[in-house]
Amino acid sequence: MELPGAVTVQRVALLVAFVLSVVAVYLADRPSGRWARALRRRFLFGVPWGSVVTVVGVLAVYLFVQGGLQHWYRPLTIPFRAWSYFYPLGVVTAAFAHNGPGHLVGNLVATAAFAPLAEYAWGHFPRGRGTTSFGSWRTNPYVRAFVVFPAAVFVVGLLTAAFALGPIIGFSGVVFAFAGFALVNYPFSTVVALVASRVVRVVYNAVQTPQLTASGHPAYVTPWWADIAIQGHAFGLFLGVLLGLAVVRNRAPEARPSALRLWTGTILFGVQQSMWAIYWYRGGETYVLYRAVGVALVALLAVVVTVTVVGSDRVALRDTLGGAFAVRPWQAGAACLILVAAVISGPAVPYNLYTANDDDLPGAEIDVRDYEVTYAENVTNGMTAAFEISALGETTAVKTAGVIVRSRDRGIWTTAVTKGRLAFDGQVPVLVGGPGWRETVFAVRDGWVATHGDTAYRVFLSHRGTARVVYTSDPARAGPVVGGRNISIDPAPQGYYVRVERDNESVTTRLPAENGTATLDGLTFVREERKLFVEYGETRLRIAKRERYE
Repeated sequence: MELPGAVTVQRVALLVAFVLSVVAVYLADRPSGRWARALRRRFLFGVPWGSVVTVVGVLAVYLFVQGGLQHWYRPLTIPFRAWSYFYPLGVVTAAFAHNGPGHLVGNLVATAAFAPLAEYAWGHFPRGRGTTSFGSWRTNPYVRAFVVFPAAVFVVGLLTAAFALGPIIGFSGVVFAFAGFALVNYPFSTVVALVASRVVRVVYNAVQTPQLTASGHPAYVTPWWADIAIQGHAFGLFLGVLLGLAVVRNRAPEARPSALRLWTGTILFGVQQSMWAIYWYRGGETYVLYRAVGVALVALLAVVVTVTVVGSDRVALRDTLGGAFAVRPWQAGAACLILVAAVISGPAVPYNLYTANDDDLPGAEIDVRDYEVTYAENVTNGMTAAFEISALGETTAVKTAGVIVRSRDRGIWTTAVTKGRLAFDGQVPVLVGGPGWRETVFAVRDGWVATHGDTAYRVFLSHRGTARVVYTSDPARAGPVVGGRNISIDPAPQGYYVRVERDNESVTTRLPAENGTATLDGLTFVREERKLFVEYGETRLRIAKRERYE
């Protein structure tokens, strides 16, 4: 009889531990149906059906629209981003599509944590006295659970995509709207839900990988805060807060959360969710983080939200012409929230009115239906060069380098793989396509690193078994001078060459094959596996080596 492995034992032990924990809590609390009755007071049959429909819908987009069912780890993403208003498909799908399984699971777990709280605050059964649940479609619990709530989620998703600054993808803007709605109604429960979602992620990762062995190794990473769609998150949060305000302000003052609880909950949520991570893309894979400004803005946000929710109904400001105009504290707070939401979303309107330019792409390209794929360096981003915005000393007209994908029909122009990423990995697949189809173009780099010099390299694009060189770098000159001669490695579409320069004259020869030799201008070049040596008299130096990739 074969005994289960250590990994299986650890998974079982983890699940047993959690089951025993739940049973222990149940026996200690002995709810006697109290939990179910509390849920049934607000939910149809005690189930947050709107949240369930939302989770199923987002999962369905990943599986059937993006192709995640057949390609779980490599979903199609480029055609489902919100590129511009001239590409409606992207605007409609962006909020519900995801980059990969980690992105998807993270947003679904957060949805399961925050959406039921928001749905509970709104409720399937109206709270107004004398209101009949089945009196109209507005109060019908089935309509509220299965139609109104999912429809509101869809609209919020469209808004977060339509007013996003840049080609966003992911449900996180809607997740933040759920959190904002829940936060103004149940601030501490929202913080608990935030912690609970982190716990679920840890448990999920522990079940997937019960035991992990790791060691130091090189990795290509960008700053973690540069991967946060902070503008989309903030806009979603403000939408949720404003929608939640309509619910919480209809309650009696004593039923609203206290100022301390709301301020504390907002601060904890904002800091934990990195709402302070305000950054700017400078170009060339360089980012600027304005940490102090971001933390200050989170503190101000907490104050405004608190005043808006718990502010008095007494008039705080009245005009001098007979009181025709009066402002209450909570109204001033709400106006401030609306103004900030407009400021956050406003820049996205002119940005999304632009599309991919029609200029010729630099270098050779591969065509895949309506897509053009190429590689270039030090070119202006085709989606941002159409207009100029400057703020805090930064600009949107940035230079970029890497694998470029463009579709004139879809208004797409993007650096799908950066130069640094390709130099690190050596080969990266680029997925293009649309609803019902997908194609893969492989970007491949090879190169030679000159001793004490730069790297000479080429970039290939391969599609359906056909490869072509679309980019060659400048020659790389080696540091050592041998016999008064400078030595360079020259890349060319057909291969690599060795160049020897002396007295303003140069000669070249093809780089020797593996374990081969070549003689040029009195120098002998010897290639041993991945290294290239030069011999001159009794001198032997390594002059270059093949570039390695992780």
